[in-house]
Amino acid sequence: MSKTPTHPRLLVMIPAYNEEDSLAKVIGDVKSALPNAGIVVINDGSLDNTAQVGKAAGAVVVSLPHNLGIGAAMQTAFIYAMENGYQIAVQVDGDGQHDPAEIAQLLPRLINQECDVVIGSRYIEDRGYVTPWQRRIGIIILAHFISLLTGKKYTDPTSGFRASNRKTIEFCARNYPSDYPEPEALVLFRKAGIRVCEKPVTMNARYGGMSSITPLRSAYYMVKVMLAIVIIMLRRKPK
Repeated sequence: MSKTPTHPRLLVMIPAYNEEDSLAKVIGDVKSALPNAGIVVINDGSLDNTAQVGKAAGAVVVSLPHNLGIGAAMQTAFIYAMENGYQIAVQVDGDGQHDPAEIAQLLPRLINQECDVVIGSRYIEDRGYVTPWQRRIGIIILAHFISLLTGKKYTDPTSGFRASNRKTIEFCARNYPSDYPEPEALVLFRKAGIRVCEKPVTMNARYGGMSSITPLRSAYYMVKVMLAIVIIMLRRKPK
């Protein structure tokens, strides 16, 4: 079995829905941090100029016909990574909250084959990122719930700042969750024997636009995702 290359082919995957205000800066920051990385923007049926901004900034843009949600967008990105031979794929959100300069912090444990997925966590260390208290309580409850079910401690199960190796790329191209992908994926990974690690990172405020997550939606999200996770636990092991 061959080892992971010292300088593996790396793809930065940017799911984007109506992110024309922030996307060009995000792509520029990725290029500055990782000039040799591939960049693909999954335009999830945006109603603004997200696709045009992504192309003008020099990224490959794959446009979905309608707004299908983050799960479908990310599975599309993993399929792209798999079909184009990338060994590592990193998810970076299009709103600027994830700092591409910190991608390098996620890579060593993948390259050394210690983990199959490395998650950038906001909560291992206090680096000044402020989460609204309603949402923070929900994340704490969800983290404890997933940790209890999987037998592995997680601090930031909703973080979308993640690096995946080739094994995980191929798995996610076949099995990525559609409804609540970040927390649900942790349960799927555990069942499939995919090793997950967390790494402290610093996250930013959004470069532009507004979050669609309100306190009421946070509570609704938490209840639904916990039910979805229980259903996943009852299913057979994914292939």
